[in-house]
Formats: sequence, C-alpha cells, structure tokens
Amino acid sequence: MDLKILKDTPPWEWPRGAAHQFLTILRNPKADAADRLLAAELAGDFTVINDPLADALLAIVGNAAEPAELRAQAAISLGPALEQADIDEFDDPDSVPISEKTFRKIKQTLRKVYLDSSVPKFTRRRILEAAARAPEEWHSGAIRTAWSGADPEWKLTAVFCMNYVRGFDPQILDALDSPDPLIHYEAVRAAGTREVEAAWPHVAALIAAPGTDKDLLLAAIEAVATIRPLEARALLVDLADSEDEDIQEAVDEAMSMAETMSGDEFDDEFDEDEEDDDENEGPERIH
Repeated sequence: MDLKILKDTPPWEWPRGAAHQFLTILRNPKADAADRLLAAELAGDFTVINDPLADALLAIVGNAAEPAELRAQAAISLGPALEQADIDEFDDPDSVPISEKTFRKIKQTLRKVYLDSSVPKFTRRRILEAAARAPEEWHSGAIRTAWSGADPEWKLTAVFCMNYVRGFDPQILDALDSPDPLIHYEAVRAAGTREVEAAWPHVAALIAAPGTDKDLLLAAIEAVATIRPLEARALLVDLADSEDEDIQEAVDEAMSMAETMSGDEFDDEFDEDEEDDDENEGPERIH
C-alpha cells in the first residue's frame, strides 16, 4: 500500500492491514525517512491507533538518534488518544483505543523527555502540545514558562495548550491582541474552549468584520457559541446563508452547541420570538 494514497483516503476506508504497515515502517529505522514521517502522522488516527502503535510512536519520541521532526510528529500523534483516555477515564474501555497501562506510560515518558533540555525545541514543543491534552499539574508551569518567554514559537505552543489546561484566562486575553496570526487564531479557540467571558467583544467583532480570515472566522463562530450561547444565535444568523459550505456547517454546529449549552433558556427565548412574530402577523387567514 502506498502511504501517499492512504493519506488522501478517508481513514474509515483504509484496508485492514494499514495499522500493521504503519507499525512495520515505524519500527524500521532504515525505512525511507519520508515514509516514516507519514506513517507517524497516520498512526495517530482513531481507526488504527492501539497499544503496539502507541509504543512504537513513544519509542521514537524517546530516541535521541531519531530526527527531531519525526520525534515531534510521533509525539503529536499520541495527543488524540491521550485526550480520549483522559475524558473517558476508562469507564468504557471499548471507547478508548489504548489501554490504561499504555496511557500511564505515555504520560510518564512524555514528561521525562520534555524535561530533558537537550531534546530539540521542536520536539519538546510537540510533546507539551500532546501531553496537555491529558492535563497534569506540571503542565501549568510548563505553559507559563513557554508563554512568559520571548520566543514566538513557544508562545504559540503555550496558547495551544491553554485550550486544554485551565487557569489561563488573562494570558488568553493577552494573546487575542497578538500580531502573530497563528497565536491570534489559537487564542480565539482557547477563549471559546475556556468560555472566557471577557473575550466576547473581540470574538464577536471578528464575526462582524467583513474581511476576517476564513480560518479565524470559523474559530470565532465556534467560540461565540460557548462564550455567550444566548447571544450567539442573533450574531450568527446572517452567516447561516453563506455561500461557503464550511461557514454554513460551522454556523449549524455553533447553533446546535449554543442551544445545548443554554438549554431551556434558549428554547424560551426562541418561543418568545415566535410568539412576537405571530402577534405582528395578525390573525391567521382562512383561505
């Protein structure tokens, strides 16, 4: 199987032997470097990730002889499985693609490698970004250190991690004013995830502005639904008929999220609006 073909194929359509192929390539240091990098990327998908693949990725992360880019990709590919395991807490083992033993091993290894200052910066950044998806006490200090420095790449990592680790509302607000578009984007995402009330004017303005970058607009659409769900509907209604399918889909999802988060309050408000409309229309005509 050609890995490039697999990359362009939806994961649920991958052949049964895909996981074994990824494992074989990852375990072979003499395999083509580009193939190993791509295998490390694909191996993190939920359709294939399992204990053997997680162990292979983790072995690469901890191996100083491996290229920094490959170690970084191996680390970030472990993130989704870590997050799912942390959310589920193994209440339903079938919903988590890795075992609890592997989950603990990943967390311990990532911390150990991250704390090694000899590890390349790119690898350490990706390790923190992956590890933060299953928050632990040491992550807060690492994020504060990354944000407080002058290195924009570490700042970007810090804001990304603020999506997953609580306690950084002031830093998220500062990041919203960053001239760096990547930091700005991650700050909007974090503001929504952490429901930062003070971020509302900034995020709402992004939706109202006609020239907002599409990716940033999509992030803002998602964010308003969690920051102020009761106000999100009125703000997003004009975008519901966008000619861009991605924007339409984002608005639909945001509307559903806002309704879920606001619960009965949202329904009551919607009912009141309908009642007002009915009153304005006058008595129903019988034809």
